[in-house]
Amino acid sequence: MSGLAGAVVWTVTRTADAGPGRVLPDGCMDLIWSSRSGLLVAGPDTVAQVAAGPAGERYVGLRFPPGTGPAVFGLPAHAVRDQRVPLAALWPGPEVAELAERVASDDRPGRVLESIAAARLAADGGPDPLAAPLAAGLAAGRDVAGTADAFGLGTRQLHRRSLALFGYGPKTLARILRMRRALAMARSGTPAAEVAARIGYADQAHLSREVKNLAGVPLGRLVGR
Repeated sequence: MSGLAGAVVWTVTRTADAGPGRVLPDGCMDLIWSSRSGLLVAGPDTVAQVAAGPAGERYVGLRFPPGTGPAVFGLPAHAVRDQRVPLAALWPGPEVAELAERVASDDRPGRVLESIAAARLAADGGPDPLAAPLAAGLAAGRDVAGTADAFGLGTRQLHRRSLALFGYGPKTLARILRMRRALAMARSGTPAAEVAARIGYADQAHLSREVKNLAGVPLGRLVGR
């Protein structure tokens, strides 16, 4: 759908024998429907969140690319940082109730979430055009000063824009996106020492500390070793 490039639909159904799930920070915001709680907004996380729920509870979510969520929800990302908020706290209650009923009754609920988000994006004029290139530059390892210069911003301006778009400043976003790149490489089978060298960590110990600080568990646990 127009304006939703890069958005991902995901689903989870809790089972009786499933342990808590670990949601890693990624600079994104989600629109979530829960069979128990209705429509929710997941703000951008600074550290991993441990999610749990009763057996049988079903979740369907739409995860937006970094910087897109604020245009959908109509608020700066930092306002819901590290929070899970009922959508009815942000939008009119009757509207949210009608939308939740649409999602619950459709055999493709993710499609309904996409249509909701696309309508809001169209009404808002789309996501901030700075969001995608800014996130891409930081993900590629560009430093904060270089990123600010590349977009014709002062470092304070960049920090304010980053808070509004991603929920935290550019240094934190860069750390989170670098960790995500490192995890993807490690999960492909690349040894940790090589991951650290290629992604830009000082050494393997630096990589390990960053993963533990942001994800809450060691690198080996996340990659299944």
